[in-house]
Amino acid sequence: MSTTNRLVSALKERVGEANVIQDPDRLKVYAVDGLMPKAVVSPGSAEEVSKLLAYANSEKLAVVPRGNGTKMAQGGVPRKLDVVLSMLRINRITEHDVPNLSLSVEAGITLASVQKKLAGTGKGSFLPLDPPHTDKATVGGIIATNSSGPRRYLYNSARDLLLGLKAVAPGGDVVTFGGKTVKNVSGYDMTKLMVGSWGALGVITEITTKLLPLPEASATLLAAFDDLAKAGSLTRRILHSVLLPSAMELMDGKAASQLGEKGKYLVAFSLEGVGEAVERQVAQIGEMADKEGATEAKVLKGEEDRAFWIRVRDFAYAAEAPVILKSNFVISGQAELLGKYENWAQAAGVGCAFIGHAGNGVLTIYVTENVVNKQDRVIDLIGRFTAEAARRDGNLVVESCPHELKARIDVWGLPRSDNAVMHRLKGEMDPVGVLNPGRFVGGL
Repeated sequence: MSTTNRLVSALKERVGEANVIQDPDRLKVYAVDGLMPKAVVSPGSAEEVSKLLAYANSEKLAVVPRGNGTKMAQGGVPRKLDVVLSMLRINRITEHDVPNLSLSVEAGITLASVQKKLAGTGKGSFLPLDPPHTDKATVGGIIATNSSGPRRYLYNSARDLLLGLKAVAPGGDVVTFGGKTVKNVSGYDMTKLMVGSWGALGVITEITTKLLPLPEASATLLAAFDDLAKAGSLTRRILHSVLLPSAMELMDGKAASQLGEKGKYLVAFSLEGVGEAVERQVAQIGEMADKEGATEAKVLKGEEDRAFWIRVRDFAYAAEAPVILKSNFVISGQAELLGKYENWAQAAGVGCAFIGHAGNGVLTIYVTENVVNKQDRVIDLIGRFTAEAARRDGNLVVESCPHELKARIDVWGLPRSDNAVMHRLKGEMDPVGVLNPGRFVGGL
């Protein structure tokens, strides 16, 4: 019996024949950066994940966890890939504590399914996360990558919302961190450590999170500007005011046009809460925008309001961007940095659209054209963008790009000060290198 056949036989013993894929044509869909797995396995419980990882650890196999695949283009090129671990069968809502606004769900359920269930229960609540690909993204994938969207400005990220989680360690041990109450941390907060660890330290199988009541009302204010400095001035005024939008996005004209809006630069505000408060904030921000020299301002409500933020959230879909970069930096430099990036991209002849979380110091750059014949220029541009972000106490990561380009760069940007700590943690928790080898920061 060949090595692959022995592997497939062992996997079938642990999860059943129907839950293992070995057909080469079907496996192509699960390739990661050109590497095709020997098999795809779909466990139905944390206990089955435990059995699989214990076996993988004993056989020194490389395992890559996967939900619906919305984040598989991200991360470094795997050093090795034997098995893709599909989490889609582990997809139940295990507990919904309506009075206390908490929720426990398994990793394979999509965020869209969770939000639909929450909205229709009682007076309605929601999990305040709006990452890209919400319709397809699984809760486990969102937590493992700490993915977030425009409303991070008000609601923060997954790391701030989670109360606890269950995971399976690389050796097969099932571990639980945190609990159902807000004040549950004693000692080192392993829940926060697992969030954003890219499955390098364990496979998340279930999470417990805080919820919020659905807002009574919402509206969007769009302010267009001809002058980037004036647009930036408006965002800084909001930052230093008592106003509290749920999202505040600053974008260039190309991004605005793709979203169906006008303006050389556009600032978009999402306001949510009690109806009177929403109307008051819309009016106040509108007055401030006018004083800063906005060329046009308009308000979106109802379906227009909801649809606009879905387009912003999923901008990569519409833009068909082959390369997506994410830069972080000191918040006060948002407009200046956007202007520099925009000028450098134009000088390099590389078409880009820019959308920034103006209240969080995060700027996403979408390369909106085919880069096959411009790889050297794109690599040079990434280097300049990264160096400028570092000069402003930040960094830049490549969220997605063609495999050929990824092989020539470090997608995680400049080395981080905590790399040594992460290497020690990985060495302690996964000495064999079972989970996601090579995909996380520093080649972990």
